[in-house]
Amino acid sequence: MISLQNTFQFKYTWRSYQRRFLEGFATHFEDHHLHVVAPPGSGKTVLGLEMIRRVDQKTIVFAPTLTIRNQWEERMYECFVAKDMCDIPLSRNIKQPAHITFSTYQSLHAFFKNEMEGDGEKLVTFFAKAGIKNIVLDEAHHLKNEWWKPLFALKALPDCSLIALTATPPYDSEQREIAKYFELCGPIDVEIGVPELVKEGNLCPHQDYIHFSQPDEAQVQYIIAYRMKLMTFINELIADVDFKNFILQHPFYIQTTQVLEDIYDNSDLYAAMLIYLNATKAVIPVEKLAVLGVENKKTVIPDFTYTWVTSLLQPLLVEHREALFEHEALLNRIEKELRKIGAFHKKRVHLEGKNELYKSLAQSPNKLKSIQEIIAFESAQLKTDLRAVVLADYIRKEFLDTPEEQLDTINKLGVIPIFNYLKASLKRDPEKWQAINRQEKLAVLTGSLIIIHDRLRSHIDAEIPSDYYTVSPMGDTDFLLLTPKEKGKNQIVRVMTSLFSKGHIEVLIGTTSLLGEGWDAPAINTLVLASYVGSFVMSNQMRGRAIRVHTKDPDKVASVWHLACIDPTVPDGGEDVDKLYKRFEAFCGVSLSGTPFIENGVDRFSIPKEHLDKNHLNTHMFSLAAQRQEVRHRWNIAIAKGNILVRELKLNLDNLKDRRGQKKVYYKDVVKYTIIELVTLVTFTLPELFFKNLGAFFSRGVLYFFYAILSGLALLFLPKTYKAIVLYIKYGRIDKQLHKIGQVLLKTMRDKHQITTPVSEIQLRIEKFDTGEVSCFIRGATAKEELLFVNNLEEIVKNIDNPRYMIAQSRWLQRTFGFSNYFAVPAAFAERKQDALLFFKYWKIYKGPATLIFTRNPKGRKQLLKARFHYLNTEGGFKTKTATIWK
Repeated sequence: MISLQNTFQFKYTWRSYQRRFLEGFATHFEDHHLHVVAPPGSGKTVLGLEMIRRVDQKTIVFAPTLTIRNQWEERMYECFVAKDMCDIPLSRNIKQPAHITFSTYQSLHAFFKNEMEGDGEKLVTFFAKAGIKNIVLDEAHHLKNEWWKPLFALKALPDCSLIALTATPPYDSEQREIAKYFELCGPIDVEIGVPELVKEGNLCPHQDYIHFSQPDEAQVQYIIAYRMKLMTFINELIADVDFKNFILQHPFYIQTTQVLEDIYDNSDLYAAMLIYLNATKAVIPVEKLAVLGVENKKTVIPDFTYTWVTSLLQPLLVEHREALFEHEALLNRIEKELRKIGAFHKKRVHLEGKNELYKSLAQSPNKLKSIQEIIAFESAQLKTDLRAVVLADYIRKEFLDTPEEQLDTINKLGVIPIFNYLKASLKRDPEKWQAINRQEKLAVLTGSLIIIHDRLRSHIDAEIPSDYYTVSPMGDTDFLLLTPKEKGKNQIVRVMTSLFSKGHIEVLIGTTSLLGEGWDAPAINTLVLASYVGSFVMSNQMRGRAIRVHTKDPDKVASVWHLACIDPTVPDGGEDVDKLYKRFEAFCGVSLSGTPFIENGVDRFSIPKEHLDKNHLNTHMFSLAAQRQEVRHRWNIAIAKGNILVRELKLNLDNLKDRRGQKKVYYKDVVKYTIIELVTLVTFTLPELFFKNLGAFFSRGVLYFFYAILSGLALLFLPKTYKAIVLYIKYGRIDKQLHKIGQVLLKTMRDKHQITTPVSEIQLRIEKFDTGEVSCFIRGATAKEELLFVNNLEEIVKNIDNPRYMIAQSRWLQRTFGFSNYFAVPAAFAERKQDALLFFKYWKIYKGPATLIFTRNPKGRKQLLKARFHYLNTEGGFKTKTATIWK
């Protein structure tokens, strides 16, 4: 039997984070399942090969592309065993597995479909007979829908282990896709963070910046017109007698008591029906509202907002459509009206116009001006050292012949539009560019089209045979168009990369498909992401191109520029800004200003939540980007403060929308913050009130004087006092309550062996921010335990959805004010009653008297509906998010 233990040895020295991971490998792999998350440049492939060596079984490795598949074999020869000394049977043919087989997901799918006739059992039998005992999934976030089935079938291989490696789990996919990904790869066991790699010198210091633009007048008018059409649609829906009668005759409304189980399963639809009827001024009987837990007529029914319109129409037009065939004419009419607006796409109601509006903003031609400004700025900063790459989704060949005087007619973002803008700017404002004062420094590199200046032709001719490509002049310019033939594609990419690294090309514009993943050019020091199609998985991969260290430039500091188009018709900036912010959840970075800290997400930018001023923000970004070496200094300070990435849960109160910077404060509670406001008012207002009413003291007497003073104080302070009291009654001391819930969870997880690290070694930590946020996390546990703790905690405190068990807790004062707090029992403790009771036991110890509710019987379903409506009908409440912070 072949063994890898002796002939397969790592030739070099392990990096500290790799060594730490390998020291715990046996523990992580006890269940024969390992899921590792590590950023580009961290050596995932080398770690994967070492794991294959340690598992020492017949292995098949699946990669997303042929390039990455080949890299596995190349790294093996480079780091483990010389090619001429390798006696390990290898294969790239999935039909003929060897001791180690390198393949792709696409090859597996084709083999499964064509050779195995789509039969999972046949597939398992084939690989079991071949002796496969270990499966490695590389970058499994790439999986297409049709690729899932054979992989899930392979998990049934007897006595087989599975190792999953990825840079970014697909958190921005649909929930169903995320669930499938984690079902296949398992929970994350180990996460290697960017700070560790910067600390080790394997990634360079870097900083993300955002350049904001606004849509042009035509786009603004398009957005306004869309919203006007949508408003008209909703108003007409409210006034639609036929639709109102349809709702009044719906079984949920007319036969409520008989179909309660169906209502419990579709509570949002039922609530949306009542909210719609309320908007039509219909009188809703109390017994209908009682199903939602509304016990009196004084309860305020929410407005018929976009959210509720969606909750009403989505099930009626899609999920329940077949059962409502008698009303098809009415439903078809409504669907057609939504389609005309652009609010119905791929069987989804999108009233916010996510598809249409996002495309309009994401492709805004004003982003071309953003790119022009960024490259001009970086050129002035770096001069001949500039190595800038601009990545876009599409080539847009239709704009190749656009003359300079018609640049304003370009209405789409792409490689050629960007090239045309930069070329024109180089010609028009050469002094603005300093180092790039010759157009020969500008080039385009895509899989099907290359553009270079005529002066670089000799370099191409010297390296590549002329029959590998065709060449033609680009109009009346000094640029040439090169079209690579299939056999010449790799050669041209290699030569263009070399020209870029040596400085013959200083600005390279390319496509994400060619340069976004797998392309290695460590000379990059400026990256502009003009992509809007890719998920944040791809964003992270593209960003990884720029943050690699460069041996020829040990002082390299990389700037990564992101583009966002502000929708001026909404306070928060709109869909394009929101999409970009979500992508920032995929990677960690150092804060831009203030005390340095390292965190994922957009909080480290200290950008206002609303009313974004693009000019002010862009000026601020450029002023920070000019201090390149300060970025290195900030990384050093932030890294020195911690030694590991910690997963934590952050809570935020909607009530506290004003942001006061990012400086961290500990144990300053929301109520105290409100009291400070009261004290401030007293300090500045009481003297003013006194002197304003001093005349009353002399003219109307002492009693009137004091009445006047007290009335003034009441008018000023009652709203603030009311806010403080309501917050305290509803949530108590948020930090203390969260600490108690954390204790409940920690003890339950310990008893259920979800945490095996000794509790004496674990610290439960609460931190507070003056943004109104409170965070909770544990230290001292394994990465897997920390992540599981945070996931369970989020289930407990976020708005109630559909838990099997939940806890209702309200004291007398809360009930008096109409408040009741509901908490979900995490799914991990809800499958069995005895587990739920264990969790509830600790809840009563730390949180006091409460009620455990089983929601899968009629009484419990009614309570669940009441809890859900309670949150849906409340403007305030907790917003939850998980964060990764270097501590």
